[in-house]
Amino acid sequence: MADWAQALAELKRGCEEILLEEELIAKLKEGKPLKIKAGFDPTAPDLHLGHTVLINKLRTFQQLGHEVIFLIGDFTGMIGDPSGKNVTRKPLSREEVLANAETYKEQVFKILDPAKTRVAFNSEWMEKLGAAGMIKLGSRQTVARMLERDDFKKRFANNQSIAIHEFLYPLVQGWDSVALEADVEMGGTDQRFNLLMGRELQKDEGMRPQTVMMVPLLEGLDGVQKMSKSLGNYIGITDAPNEMFGKVMSISDVLMWRYYDLLSFRPLTEIAQLKHDMAAGLNPRDVKIALAKELISRFHDDAAAEAAHQDFIQRFSKNALPDDIAEITLSCDEPSMPIANLLKAAGLVESTSEALRMIKQGAVKLDGETKVTDAKLDIAKGTCQIYQVGKRKFAKVTLA
Repeated sequence: MADWAQALAELKRGCEEILLEEELIAKLKEGKPLKIKAGFDPTAPDLHLGHTVLINKLRTFQQLGHEVIFLIGDFTGMIGDPSGKNVTRKPLSREEVLANAETYKEQVFKILDPAKTRVAFNSEWMEKLGAAGMIKLGSRQTVARMLERDDFKKRFANNQSIAIHEFLYPLVQGWDSVALEADVEMGGTDQRFNLLMGRELQKDEGMRPQTVMMVPLLEGLDGVQKMSKSLGNYIGITDAPNEMFGKVMSISDVLMWRYYDLLSFRPLTEIAQLKHDMAAGLNPRDVKIALAKELISRFHDDAAAEAAHQDFIQRFSKNALPDDIAEITLSCDEPSMPIANLLKAAGLVESTSEALRMIKQGAVKLDGETKVTDAKLDIAKGTCQIYQVGKRKFAKVTLA
């Protein structure tokens, strides 16, 4: 097999769609380093494993000798990407964007080689474009073309507002590809419209159009919705080792293979062997343990991965409560507090709606034994007991 064919096979691993594949093949056959662009708007300070599906692919490009451009959208972050949203996103201040960007750089270098990564900020060329340049850029597309975008189309059909500045976002992202002379741009499947805009603008400028590579959106711990911090179904790459281990162990056997395909660096032959061994009787728990330790080693180290494994055995395989349960005292002005409010106040859930959902799923226990089934349960003032949410979150709460 030719070198380019081997490279293509590795690049297509876990990739949803390539537009156009024949163009990518032609570029690979030339044997020259390609400029690989991926943009990230620093809208939140932390990355989760869903983000790393794309970053892992950038790593593959690096290993194949190509130039990776990690583009931080400090300019676009102040617009707010409307992709997949049914409402206008709140723009961030420059201070918020820059603060988040610093943490992004720290986190991505847990995967990418900093010596081989070019970090760029799109404000560098967008601020130079100026008002006249932005108007000229806006003239490149029509409103009808913008309404072909799925999320805009739905909002327009439902009489939901679309702010004028949101139409600028795909154009700015596309112009980034012109400014960087990108050969390949990567993004999630929800970015299709924006990614193709880069091709159109490059053609307008007489440039060779970029190849578009789209990776799938990773499902969260629930196996249904995409991984998201707002949904509470995420594994953060800065999560503590024990937390990360427990979250991986909580996923379903079906979702486990999805995570292997999109997150693991193991050779495909090794993953195939694991599937064969499990079909032959290997305990799925052991396969999840291998995945959990691989991910923890990547974002922490091998020692942390082994320690998390041993902690898991102690806590959950032996049905033991952890020794380091946080002790919290909550003030209560009323004779009692609804359990959903208590769980949120204790930091065991992100919201009362998540608490209600966890209770409905049978994932809330008292003192490690009693499963909470009544979502309207009131906890009396003066009560002190251990609350458990899922397999990993514990707190000893005194209601004072």
